[in-house]
Amino acid sequence: MWPIIKITYREMISKRIFTITILMSLAFIILFGVATWFAAREVNDMMGRIGSDGVMMKGFFSTQLLGMGLYFGSIITALLAILSSVGSIASEIESHQIDTWLARSLTRKQYMLGKFFGLSSMLILYAALLFLGLLAINQWVGGGLVAVQVSAGQLLSGLGYFVLLPVILVSVSLLMSSMTTTVTGGIILIILYGISFIGGFVEQLGSLIDQESLINIGIVSSLLFPTDSLFRLTTLSLFETVDNPISFASQGIFGTSSPPSTAMIYYTIGYGLVALLLAIRVFQKRDV
Repeated sequence: MWPIIKITYREMISKRIFTITILMSLAFIILFGVATWFAAREVNDMMGRIGSDGVMMKGFFSTQLLGMGLYFGSIITALLAILSSVGSIASEIESHQIDTWLARSLTRKQYMLGKFFGLSSMLILYAALLFLGLLAINQWVGGGLVAVQVSAGQLLSGLGYFVLLPVILVSVSLLMSSMTTTVTGGIILIILYGISFIGGFVEQLGSLIDQESLINIGIVSSLLFPTDSLFRLTTLSLFETVDNPISFASQGIFGTSSPPSTAMIYYTIGYGLVALLLAIRVFQKRDV
Protein backbone atom coordinates (compact mmCIF):
# COMPACT_ATOMS: atom_id res chain seq x y z
CA MET A 1 0.00 0.00 0.00
CA TRP A 2 2.88 2.39 0.75
CA PRO A 3 4.16 2.34 -2.88
CA ILE A 4 0.69 3.46 -4.03
CA ILE A 5 0.75 6.32 -1.50
CA LYS A 6 4.14 7.50 -2.79
CA ILE A 7 3.04 7.23 -6.41
CA THR A 8 -0.12 9.18 -5.54
CA TYR A 9 2.01 11.95 -4.00
CA ARG A 10 4.12 12.21 -7.15
CA GLU A 11 1.12 12.11 -9.47
CA MET A 12 -0.73 14.81 -7.55
CA ILE A 13 2.28 17.13 -7.37
CA SER A 14 2.97 16.67 -11.09
CA LYS A 15 -0.59 17.57 -12.10
CA ARG A 16 -1.06 21.04 -13.56
CA ILE A 17 -4.23 21.55 -11.54
CA PHE A 18 -2.25 21.20 -8.30
CA THR A 19 0.34 23.79 -9.38
CA ILE A 20 -2.33 26.21 -10.56
CA THR A 21 -4.30 25.77 -7.33
CA ILE A 22 -1.23 26.52 -5.19
CA LEU A 23 -0.47 29.69 -7.17
CA MET A 24 -4.09 30.86 -7.06
CA SER A 25 -4.26 30.06 -3.35
CA LEU A 26 -1.27 32.34 -2.75
CA ALA A 27 -2.98 35.06 -4.78
CA PHE A 28 -6.16 34.54 -2.75
CA ILE A 29 -4.31 34.80 0.57
CA ILE A 30 -2.57 38.01 -0.57
CA LEU A 31 -5.90 39.49 -1.67
CA PHE A 32 -7.47 38.48 1.66
CA GLY A 33 -4.60 40.19 3.48
CA VAL A 34 -5.08 43.41 1.51
CA ALA A 35 -8.84 43.33 2.15
CA THR A 36 -8.24 42.74 5.87
CA TRP A 37 -5.83 45.69 6.04
CA PHE A 38 -8.32 48.06 4.39
CA ALA A 39 -11.16 46.73 6.56
CA ALA A 40 -9.11 47.34 9.72
CA ARG A 41 -8.40 50.91 8.66
CA GLU A 42 -12.07 51.52 7.85
CA VAL A 43 -13.24 50.08 11.17
CA ASN A 44 -10.72 52.28 12.99
CA ASP A 45 -12.18 55.38 11.33
CA MET A 46 -15.76 54.23 11.89
CA MET A 47 -15.29 53.61 15.60
CA GLY A 48 -14.07 57.14 16.02
CA ARG A 49 -17.20 58.51 14.30
CA ILE A 50 -20.03 56.43 15.78
CA GLY A 51 -18.72 55.75 19.27
CA SER A 52 -20.24 52.83 21.22
CA ASP A 53 -22.06 51.44 18.18
CA GLY A 54 -18.66 50.89 16.63
CA VAL A 55 -18.04 47.96 18.98
CA MET A 56 -20.99 46.07 17.53
CA MET A 57 -19.95 46.96 13.99
CA LYS A 58 -16.40 45.84 14.74
CA GLY A 59 -17.63 42.43 15.89
CA PHE A 60 -19.76 42.03 12.79
CA PHE A 61 -16.96 42.98 10.41
CA SER A 62 -14.42 40.72 12.10
CA THR A 63 -16.54 37.56 11.94
CA GLN A 64 -17.93 38.19 8.47
CA LEU A 65 -14.53 39.00 6.97
CA LEU A 66 -12.94 35.81 8.30
CA GLY A 67 -16.08 33.86 7.43
CA MET A 68 -15.83 35.08 3.84
CA GLY A 69 -12.19 33.97 3.65
CA LEU A 70 -13.00 30.53 5.07
CA TYR A 71 -15.98 30.17 2.74
CA PHE A 72 -13.97 30.72 -0.42
CA GLY A 73 -11.11 28.74 1.07
CA SER A 74 -13.43 25.77 1.53
CA ILE A 75 -14.56 26.09 -2.11
CA ILE A 76 -10.95 26.06 -3.33
CA THR A 77 -10.17 23.04 -1.14
CA ALA A 78 -13.26 21.19 -2.31
CA LEU A 79 -12.57 21.80 -6.01
CA LEU A 80 -8.95 20.68 -5.60
CA ALA A 81 -10.11 17.52 -3.78
CA ILE A 82 -12.66 16.71 -6.49
CA LEU A 83 -10.49 17.46 -9.52
CA SER A 84 -7.43 15.68 -8.16
CA SER A 85 -9.17 12.48 -7.03
CA VAL A 86 -12.18 11.90 -9.29
CA GLY A 87 -9.95 10.55 -12.07
CA SER A 88 -7.49 8.68 -9.87
CA ILE A 89 -9.07 5.28 -10.66
CA ALA A 90 -11.10 5.94 -13.80
CA SER A 91 -8.26 7.51 -15.80
CA GLU A 92 -5.89 4.64 -14.98
CA ILE A 93 -8.51 2.10 -16.02
CA GLU A 94 -9.13 3.96 -19.28
CA SER A 95 -5.41 4.12 -20.07
CA HIS A 96 -4.77 0.55 -18.77
CA GLN A 97 -1.98 1.83 -16.51
CA ILE A 98 -3.69 0.09 -13.62
CA ASP A 99 -2.90 -3.32 -15.18
CA THR A 100 0.76 -2.96 -14.17
CA TRP A 101 -0.14 -2.55 -10.49
CA LEU A 102 -2.84 -5.21 -10.36
CA ALA A 103 -0.48 -7.73 -11.95
CA ARG A 104 1.67 -7.51 -8.81
CA SER A 105 0.99 -9.06 -5.43
CA LEU A 106 -1.26 -6.16 -4.50
CA THR A 107 -4.95 -6.53 -3.75
CA ARG A 108 -7.49 -4.06 -5.10
CA LYS A 109 -8.37 -3.11 -1.54
CA GLN A 110 -4.76 -2.16 -0.83
CA TYR A 111 -4.64 -0.20 -4.08
CA MET A 112 -7.79 1.76 -3.22
CA LEU A 113 -6.65 2.45 0.36
CA GLY A 114 -3.27 3.60 -0.93
CA LYS A 115 -5.01 6.09 -3.20
CA PHE A 116 -7.25 7.23 -0.35
CA PHE A 117 -4.48 7.79 2.21
CA GLY A 118 -2.20 9.43 -0.36
CA LEU A 119 -4.81 11.89 -1.60
CA SER A 120 -6.29 12.56 1.84
CA SER A 121 -2.96 13.26 3.54
CA MET A 122 -1.90 15.71 0.81
CA LEU A 123 -5.24 17.52 0.89
CA ILE A 124 -5.32 17.62 4.69
CA LEU A 125 -1.93 19.35 4.63
CA TYR A 126 -3.12 21.82 2.00
CA ALA A 127 -6.38 22.57 3.84
CA ALA A 128 -4.56 23.02 7.17
CA LEU A 129 -2.06 25.46 5.67
CA LEU A 130 -4.83 27.44 3.97
CA PHE A 131 -6.91 27.56 7.16
CA LEU A 132 -3.98 28.63 9.33
CA GLY A 133 -2.86 31.16 6.72
CA LEU A 134 -6.27 32.84 6.66
CA LEU A 135 -6.48 32.86 10.44
CA ALA A 136 -2.94 34.23 10.78
CA ILE A 137 -3.76 37.12 8.43
CA ASN A 138 -6.92 37.84 10.39
CA GLN A 139 -4.96 37.96 13.65
CA TRP A 140 -1.85 39.84 12.54
CA VAL A 141 -3.08 42.15 9.79
CA GLY A 142 -6.43 42.77 11.46
CA GLY A 143 -4.79 43.47 14.80
CA GLY A 144 -7.23 44.47 17.52
CA LEU A 145 -9.67 45.95 15.02
CA VAL A 146 -11.02 43.08 12.89
CA ALA A 147 -9.23 40.12 14.47
CA VAL A 148 -11.53 37.42 15.85
CA GLN A 149 -10.70 36.42 19.41
CA VAL A 150 -10.02 32.68 19.14
CA SER A 151 -8.81 30.31 21.85
CA ALA A 152 -6.55 27.33 21.20
CA GLY A 153 -9.47 24.96 21.64
CA GLN A 154 -11.59 26.88 19.14
CA LEU A 155 -8.73 26.90 16.65
CA LEU A 156 -8.19 23.14 16.87
CA SER A 157 -11.90 22.43 16.65
CA GLY A 158 -12.35 24.67 13.61
CA LEU A 159 -9.25 23.21 11.96
CA GLY A 160 -10.53 19.68 12.51
CA TYR A 161 -13.83 20.39 10.78
CA PHE A 162 -12.12 22.28 7.95
CA VAL A 163 -9.66 19.49 7.07
CA LEU A 164 -12.39 16.85 7.30
CA LEU A 165 -14.01 18.34 4.18
CA PRO A 166 -11.40 17.08 1.65
CA VAL A 167 -11.32 13.66 3.32
CA ILE A 168 -15.07 13.21 2.79
CA LEU A 169 -14.78 14.47 -0.79
CA VAL A 170 -11.91 12.08 -1.56
CA SER A 171 -13.99 9.13 -0.31
CA VAL A 172 -16.94 10.04 -2.52
CA SER A 173 -14.65 10.91 -5.46
CA LEU A 174 -13.03 7.48 -5.30
CA LEU A 175 -16.49 5.90 -5.33
CA MET A 176 -17.41 7.92 -8.43
CA SER A 177 -14.04 7.14 -10.01
CA SER A 178 -14.56 3.40 -9.53
CA MET A 179 -18.04 3.56 -11.10
CA THR A 180 -17.93 6.13 -13.91
CA THR A 181 -15.60 8.06 -16.18
CA THR A 182 -13.58 11.02 -14.94
CA VAL A 183 -15.76 13.66 -16.61
CA THR A 184 -19.05 12.11 -15.46
CA GLY A 185 -17.85 11.69 -11.88
CA GLY A 186 -16.51 15.25 -11.77
CA ILE A 187 -19.79 16.73 -13.01
CA ILE A 188 -21.83 14.72 -10.50
CA LEU A 189 -19.62 15.73 -7.56
CA ILE A 190 -19.51 19.42 -8.45
CA ILE A 191 -23.31 19.50 -8.78
CA LEU A 192 -23.75 17.69 -5.45
CA TYR A 193 -21.31 20.09 -3.81
CA GLY A 194 -23.26 23.05 -5.20
CA ILE A 195 -26.55 21.60 -4.00
CA SER A 196 -25.08 21.19 -0.52
CA PHE A 197 -23.97 24.81 -0.23
CA ILE A 198 -27.13 26.26 -1.75
CA GLY A 199 -29.17 24.08 0.60
CA GLY A 200 -27.07 25.33 3.50
CA PHE A 201 -27.83 28.97 2.70
CA VAL A 202 -31.53 28.12 2.26
CA GLU A 203 -31.54 26.47 5.70
CA GLN A 204 -29.88 29.50 7.34
CA LEU A 205 -32.39 31.82 5.66
CA GLY A 206 -35.28 29.62 6.77
CA SER A 207 -33.99 29.67 10.34
CA LEU A 208 -33.72 33.47 10.35
CA ILE A 209 -37.25 34.04 9.01
CA ASP A 210 -38.71 30.99 10.82
CA GLN A 211 -39.81 29.11 7.70
CA GLU A 212 -39.84 25.38 8.40
CA SER A 213 -40.14 24.44 4.71
CA LEU A 214 -36.85 26.18 3.88
CA ILE A 215 -35.17 24.55 6.87
CA ASN A 216 -36.34 21.12 5.70
CA ILE A 217 -34.95 21.77 2.21
CA GLY A 218 -31.58 22.55 3.75
CA ILE A 219 -31.69 19.43 5.92
CA VAL A 220 -32.48 17.22 2.93
CA SER A 221 -29.61 18.72 0.92
CA SER A 222 -27.27 18.17 3.87
CA LEU A 223 -28.28 14.53 4.09
CA LEU A 224 -27.75 14.14 0.34
CA PHE A 225 -24.23 15.59 0.51
CA PRO A 226 -23.11 16.78 3.97
CA THR A 227 -20.31 19.18 3.06
CA ASP A 228 -21.99 22.45 4.02
CA SER A 229 -22.41 21.24 7.60
CA LEU A 230 -18.61 21.05 7.93
CA PHE A 231 -18.25 24.70 6.90
CA ARG A 232 -20.99 25.73 9.34
CA LEU A 233 -19.30 23.80 12.15
CA THR A 234 -16.00 25.49 11.31
CA THR A 235 -17.43 29.00 11.63
CA LEU A 236 -19.44 28.04 14.69
CA SER A 237 -16.31 26.72 16.41
CA LEU A 238 -14.40 29.92 15.73
CA PHE A 239 -17.08 32.54 16.32
CA GLU A 240 -19.18 31.18 19.16
CA THR A 241 -17.91 32.19 22.59
CA VAL A 242 -19.05 31.48 26.13
CA ASP A 243 -19.81 35.15 26.78
CA ASN A 244 -21.72 35.53 23.52
CA PRO A 245 -23.38 32.25 22.51
CA ILE A 246 -25.26 33.97 19.66
CA SER A 247 -22.37 35.44 17.71
CA PHE A 248 -22.44 38.26 15.23
CA ALA A 249 -21.66 35.68 12.57
CA SER A 250 -25.04 34.10 13.19
CA GLN A 251 -26.68 37.17 11.66
CA GLY A 252 -24.56 37.27 8.51
CA ILE A 253 -24.43 35.38 5.23
CA PHE A 254 -21.44 33.29 6.35
CA GLY A 255 -22.83 32.57 9.79
CA THR A 256 -24.70 29.71 11.40
CA SER A 257 -28.15 30.56 12.65
CA SER A 258 -29.12 26.86 12.44
CA PRO A 259 -26.16 24.90 13.87
CA PRO A 260 -25.65 21.28 12.76
CA SER A 261 -26.39 18.76 15.49
CA THR A 262 -24.00 16.22 16.97
CA ALA A 263 -25.85 13.54 15.04
CA MET A 264 -24.98 15.40 11.82
CA ILE A 265 -21.29 15.16 12.68
CA TYR A 266 -21.53 11.41 13.08
CA TYR A 267 -23.61 11.18 9.91
CA THR A 268 -20.95 13.08 7.93
CA ILE A 269 -18.15 10.83 9.17
CA GLY A 270 -20.25 7.75 8.50
CA TYR A 271 -21.10 9.11 5.04
CA GLY A 272 -17.42 9.27 4.11
CA LEU A 273 -16.67 5.86 5.60
CA VAL A 274 -19.55 4.19 3.75
CA ALA A 275 -18.48 5.87 0.50
CA LEU A 276 -14.95 4.51 0.93
CA LEU A 277 -16.18 0.98 1.70
CA LEU A 278 -18.48 1.09 -1.32
CA ALA A 279 -15.61 2.32 -3.47
CA ILE A 280 -13.52 -0.68 -2.40
CA ARG A 281 -16.38 -3.10 -3.02
CA VAL A 282 -17.25 -1.67 -6.45
CA PHE A 283 -13.59 -1.62 -7.51
CA GLN A 284 -13.14 -5.23 -6.42
CA LYS A 285 -16.03 -6.32 -8.62
CA ARG A 286 -15.25 -4.11 -11.60
CA ASP A 287 -13.84 -5.72 -14.73
CA VAL A 288 -10.74 -3.79 -15.74
